[in-house]
Amino acid sequence: MNSFEQLHPSLQYHIVNSLGWSTLRPTQLEAIEPIHNGEHCLLLAPTAGGKTEAAVIPVLSRMLREEWPATSVLYICPIKALLNNLEQRLTYYAGLVGRTVQLWHGDIGQSQKQRALRDPPDILLTTPESVEGMLVSTRVERATWFGNVRAVVIDELHAFASDDRGWHLRALLQRLQKYTAAPVQRIGLSATVGNPEDLLAWLAPIGSRRVVGSGSVSTDADVTLDYVGSIENAGLVISRLHRGRKRLVFCDSRSAAERIGSQLRGYGVRTFVSHASLSADARRQAETAFAEEKDCVIVATSTLELGIDVGDLDYVIQIDAPSTVSSFLQRMGRTGRRTGSRRNCLFLATSDHALLQALAIAEQWSRAWVEDAVAPPEPWNIVAQQALAATLEAGIVVRSELVAELNAAFPECELAGVESLLDHLLALTYLTNTDGLVQIGPKTESEYGRGHYRDLLASFSGTLLLIGRHGASDIGFIDPTVVSGEDANGLVLLGGRSWRVTSVEWKKRIAWLAPADSGGKARWMGSARSIGPQLSAAVRRVLARGSIDIAVLSKRAKDRLDELRDEIPVGSDASQNVLEVGDQGAARIWTFAGTKHNRTLARQLRAHVGPCRFDEYQVSARTDVHDALTSLVTASIHLAPSEIVELSKGLKFASCVTGALCHRELVARFFDTSDFAGVTARPSEHEA
Repeated sequence: MNSFEQLHPSLQYHIVNSLGWSTLRPTQLEAIEPIHNGEHCLLLAPTAGGKTEAAVIPVLSRMLREEWPATSVLYICPIKALLNNLEQRLTYYAGLVGRTVQLWHGDIGQSQKQRALRDPPDILLTTPESVEGMLVSTRVERATWFGNVRAVVIDELHAFASDDRGWHLRALLQRLQKYTAAPVQRIGLSATVGNPEDLLAWLAPIGSRRVVGSGSVSTDADVTLDYVGSIENAGLVISRLHRGRKRLVFCDSRSAAERIGSQLRGYGVRTFVSHASLSADARRQAETAFAEEKDCVIVATSTLELGIDVGDLDYVIQIDAPSTVSSFLQRMGRTGRRTGSRRNCLFLATSDHALLQALAIAEQWSRAWVEDAVAPPEPWNIVAQQALAATLEAGIVVRSELVAELNAAFPECELAGVESLLDHLLALTYLTNTDGLVQIGPKTESEYGRGHYRDLLASFSGTLLLIGRHGASDIGFIDPTVVSGEDANGLVLLGGRSWRVTSVEWKKRIAWLAPADSGGKARWMGSARSIGPQLSAAVRRVLARGSIDIAVLSKRAKDRLDELRDEIPVGSDASQNVLEVGDQGAARIWTFAGTKHNRTLARQLRAHVGPCRFDEYQVSARTDVHDALTSLVTASIHLAPSEIVELSKGLKFASCVTGALCHRELVARFFDTSDFAGVTARPSEHEA
């Protein structure tokens, strides 16, 4: 019996007759046996490679063969827009065999959720935060609602695994086991990653596992790098390129997306904008219009990177560069879906730093390399969140049982640390303990109790934003500093359009808007990017060689690269740092070792030579660093209280973690504590 014949007869019939497919793709065929056998799987394929069908078709087959009752499958995505995009397709597939699909996320109204509870769907499309909400809700009969779950499909697993949402998701899967009749099958879908076996082992630490599909990186694409020098120049270039075609422009900040969108509209280009701070209606309208039109531009952040169907796309343009090759592959993978077309991407670098990053991305891609997907180390802030959430779910829980549950959810975290964290939560009254019975304490109620503990449901923090409203329509969300700072002029950019803020209701957090002809600012607080050592080292190689295999450099990019080669010393030995000494004694150490390494080096040098600055390529100081470099052997990091406060700003629930555990987490995530022998060796010198 071949793989296709293993499917339930109903599915075989509908694949051939209703879908009109003569066969399934290799990855889809390969996934049938392990999913039928109940193995945990990681399904790998490039963007638009049919991963969704590779998971859903055999899951539906197993559902029919084993007569799973509803709700038996959770389909979890990192963003709501991807869930919305999948609903119609999955509803059609499931409907062919008499099964149902339902959305459940933050934009879905309570009436729809209540209908789902009364008449459960077979497949529930949701997010980790919504699963958490169901687990802690008193309105959900958890044993009934989750009791029939047999499989969980996690789309874009690499996106989850790379930050704390991955730890949150995996802990939720562990908590679900209390209600299910059997261990839940875990099926991850991912674009290409460098470590598929490790990623699957992280997703499913226990049980039989199998990686399905190819993790190879295709270099069959048209990639061009151009240097334009500014956002304004980038907008001008885009307005003149590929008229009559559908273009998707990626920016790595919401403010840049707004500026480009506004500029293109000023040039008369049919333009839509999509990012996380636009309202759901505004994003949905943009995505729908873009999918249906032929001559237009959509300017987006990473919200359109993850699997969303934007129709028959012609070109991808990247302003500056993403921080990983993986993101680049996802974005470029939006193109080349039409028969006879090729994947393509045009980089428009607005600065020297952006050009170097784009060169590094192209260099590593040309080598068919992609990053490993690695979960952030020492996730003690998420252990704390789960201690609170699991207690809220149970109402009252025996302390020893809570410790055991946390230990099972986070086997990477030692038991002694879990115990000390729980003691800390009790001491601060986040939790209370009466004769070994643990309950939610007053501090949790005061800090997280608003809106039915809404802020406890997510592992990430959101800045308190104002809702921008025009008439009865919500346009999006505005950073309060745009309308309250000293330089505020009452004009904002939102959705690629200018608006005048007519009034602000601060208690309700509403900014009332009226259309404006021009002007306006777009500003949101964001976190700094961290660039890995492989990409930083790739910059050294490109500077040394002066070219890139496969990718094309425009004349402007090549000219600027040649100038940067004269300005930036790389040395003759790729493993040796270059010390550049200026006229006034200032020093710059070119390491090309990545953000974490250089942050660590700058911090260690600071104790000897005073303030230092760093980026992913170099560390600079105002004075001579020769003697200081020879004294650095091992990076032993001891953070001051002020440093802990500063670094913890992007770490939700850090206040719930003991000082020692928080220190461990911050050091592991922000610093390179490996042996600094490569730095202590006297570097080659270069006179500036």
